[in-house]
Amino acid sequence: MSPFLLRQLWSVIEAAHSSHILSLDDQGLASWVVEQLCYQSPLDTVELTQVNRYIRTKLPLIRDIAQSK
Repeated sequence: MSPFLLRQLWSVIEAAHSSHILSLDDQGLASWVVEQLCYQSPLDTVELTQVNRYIRTKLPLIRDIAQSK
């Protein structure tokens, strides 16, 4: 995954309301983040796969960040 895409992903998470992140289940959260990234710039199939895998490995961290806000 490119550094640019990583920055975009974490920017989306930082900008999100913590209550929204915490209200979503794992699948919903992953889908929502991907949707937000696609609004910023279209992702190709390889990028979508990479982003989904990355998000799934970072779900506990994403939820920890949301809880600490």
